[in-house]
Amino acid sequence: MTRVKRGNVARKRRNKILKLAKGFRGSHSTLFRTANQQVMKALRNAYRDRRKKKRDFRALWIARINAAARSRGMSYSQLANKLRKANIQLNRKMLAQIAVKDPQTFDYIIQVASQS
Repeated sequence: MTRVKRGNVARKRRNKILKLAKGFRGSHSTLFRTANQQVMKALRNAYRDRRKKKRDFRALWIARINAAARSRGMSYSQLANKLRKANIQLNRKMLAQIAVKDPQTFDYIIQVASQS
């Protein structure tokens, strides 16, 4: 069998991995084998956490809306039900922003929802 020299291809492959590992601590950014393991782990975590981020933010928005609603004598689920019946179509992100940044508007939204 003839010898196959992979010099150029192998070096490019290794440099690609080491470039992705730049900024990792210790040998994780300099030695190819450990860098390759850490890059694979980092890419796996990044893929998973891009989806997890959406869940985390939704939970944060619900917690903020719940806290603001409870300070006004109503639970989150009651508020969500009244908003749905009053046909107020604000998403959780906007409701949370209003609750934090503009409490008077949030009071008005609760008042309108309660009247319906």
